[in-house]
Amino acid sequence: MEKNECEPIKSEMSKFDINCVESISEVLQFFSGKWTFLVITELLKEPQRFNQLRRNLGNLNTKGLTDTLRNLEEHQIINRQVFPTVPVTVEYSITEKGKAFSEVFLEINRWKKEWDSPVQ
Repeated sequence: MEKNECEPIKSEMSKFDINCVESISEVLQFFSGKWTFLVITELLKEPQRFNQLRRNLGNLNTKGLTDTLRNLEEHQIINRQVFPTVPVTVEYSITEKGKAFSEVFLEINRWKKEWDSPVQ
């Protein structure tokens, strides 16, 4: 087993290896924004311009969306492409790295369906 793989440690309570916890913590740091997951799911559907993305997210405020997009671009989850038009057109799309994260969304969905029962 490689050192950076996550493996439960058998003890009184099941714990994750410290490397696994550190990896999860690092990932959650750059996915911590309020709108991050929703922006990613929108861009998984199709590339979108800023205002199209903002409308699809329920008219999210400009600063919130800008900050989220910059963070995702910095971590190479999304791509920002500028077209030399008047005015300038900017389109955002998901990168291969971002597409790979969609597997995590599918697992979250699977977990929710299995374990989230309505409160009676």
